[in-house]
Formats: sequence, structure tokens, C-alpha cells
Amino acid sequence: MKVNQWVPAAHRGDAIGDSARRVRDLLRSLGHDSDIFALTIDDDLRHEIRSFSDNDAKRGDLTIFHFALPSPMTTAFASLPNGRVLQYHNVTPARFFAPYDPALFRLASMARDELATLAGSTDLALGDSEYNRRELDELGFGETGVMPIAVDTARLTAAPEQPVLDGILDDGFVNFLFVGRIAPNKKIEDHIKLAEQYKRYIDAHYRFIFVGRYDVVPRYYAAIRALMAEYKMLPERFLFTGPVPDAELAAYYRAASVYISLSEHEGFCVPLVEAMAMDVPILAYGAAAVPDTLGGAGVQFAPKDLEHAAELLGMLAFEDHPREEVLAGQRRRLHDFGDPVIQQRLASVISAF
Repeated sequence: MKVNQWVPAAHRGDAIGDSARRVRDLLRSLGHDSDIFALTIDDDLRHEIRSFSDNDAKRGDLTIFHFALPSPMTTAFASLPNGRVLQYHNVTPARFFAPYDPALFRLASMARDELATLAGSTDLALGDSEYNRRELDELGFGETGVMPIAVDTARLTAAPEQPVLDGILDDGFVNFLFVGRIAPNKKIEDHIKLAEQYKRYIDAHYRFIFVGRYDVVPRYYAAIRALMAEYKMLPERFLFTGPVPDAELAAYYRAASVYISLSEHEGFCVPLVEAMAMDVPILAYGAAAVPDTLGGAGVQFAPKDLEHAAELLGMLAFEDHPREEVLAGQRRRLHDFGDPVIQQRLASVISAF
């Protein structure tokens, strides 16, 4: 069978595009003819991603459309005669952007409206979490299911060591890690507030590391910096790296005592799977799809009591027994995102057509 995947933009390091490439490889290993088509393609991916203008884009027996933003692909997907599989990666609610960026507010609003137009033009709609699947149900999609993001954890677990960076990070401070865009739904301000609680009640020898773009919502990043100044935080204790290559990302995971997620909206949250693969205990606020992805693993808390969270953070950083129990649970959960499970789910989807 010829199985095409459509992604509006193919960028290396983007969770959706990375997952699509992983799924393509798994489909090919199952014996299917599979390609990815995109509207915009990074130069270093042009050898493996095909342009959406190629006539073959609309000639799949099955077409998996990865939806997260409005694009011309939506109308084209609805016009396909059959074999239409929507993979919904969620859209950040526009309300998060309202105080910081009117353009992103409008884009997010348009994306949710555009998603709703596909409810009657899709043969199967998949959320990459149960949280996303429920949203598809609420929008009136017919047959729905769950297909997790395919995360290539080997790119981190097999990454070469970075002696210089490893040495810099091994300087006596306890490293707490976040990976992702510095965006309002991620609630980075709560990381700063958590650091204040941690410093006050647990330990002063800490460093919070944020790996990911911080230029997506400039006014929000400025507000984070302003909050750090208001709390009189030492700037060197908060490292904003920007995007980094996989080898460096692996080094940050290796150096981390705890991975922290305080996000209030996630459709899946790939870094949770990465942290599990890198054997970093997770402390997470249990909102949106985070409980779905963790599946009982890690340490989750709600409501968002940051004084309590600081105590949990100290426990994971310094108490060996609970830390090992948490890591054991994460290792068990990680199996649910392995290639055999994803491959089996793909085979089940394809067999329905």
C-alpha cells in the first residue's frame, strides 16, 4: 500500500516532523511505500522530504495528515476521495497568547476553526493522546482513536558524549531541566516561582536549564526576564540555551537531576518520553495530556501548589529510594512508546482500509 504523510512544515527538531519521519521508516519496514510531503522544507531535509506540489502527494492509498496549524493542506485533504487519516497534534488555546502576541492569538483561533471543518471529511481521526482524541469527539469527528507520537529516543541515548559541556554542567550545582519553546502555555513563570520556593526551603545550589527557542513570543520571554529581576534571581542560575543539536540535548538530559513540566496545555509532550528514555525522574503538573503521556509514571501533582512542588523536587533530587522507584516506573512506561508498539498500531490503522 502507498501511505503518504502530509506535514505543513518539515523542520529538523520539530516533534511533528520528527515523528512523521519515524513513522515513514516504520511503514517502510512493514513493506509499504511511504513518503512525506511538506509545503516548506528545511534545506538539510530536502533529500528525504518531498514537495507538496509533487503530483504524487495526492496519489496515496492512504494519506495521514498531521494537523497542528492552518494551511492549504486542510482543503486539499478534505477533497481526497478516500483513505483520509487525520493525526491531530493539538492547537494551543488562543487565550494563552492574548496578552503577548495578537498574531499568534489569531493563528491559534484560526487553527481550531479550520480543524472543525474536517469533521465531515475524514475517514479516521487520531489524537496523539486520549486528551486530543476527546477533543476530536467533541468537534463531531466520526471514528476516532489514539496514535502516540513516534519518538526516536535513540538519537539521545546513543548520542556521543560532549566532554566540554559535560564538564561545565558538572560543577556542583543541581540541574533542573525543561525542554521546549518558551511559550505562555508552558508556564515558564511558574518555573521561576518554583525556583524561589526551592531556594527558600530546600537548597540554594541549583540551576534551572531551559533548552528550546525563546524567540517565539518575545514579549513573553521579556516578562520571564522581568520576573527573574523582580525576585532578584542570580542570572547565572537560569540558562536559556536556545535550540541545540541532539548531542548537546543529550548532555543536558544526562546532567539533569530532575525534568520539570509545569505546562498547562500539552497535546502530548515529547520531552516527557525523552526524559524517561534518558532515565531522568520527572516532576510534572498534571494538566491536559501530561497524565496521558506519563500514564502513572513520574511524580505528578495538582493543584499547582509550588511550595509542595519544591518539596517533591527536593525528594527526587536527594532521596535515593523514592527516586529509584520513580525511575523504575518510568522505564516500564517507556515500553509503551517503543517501535514495536507504534508499528503494531500503524498496522492496525492500515488494516482498516
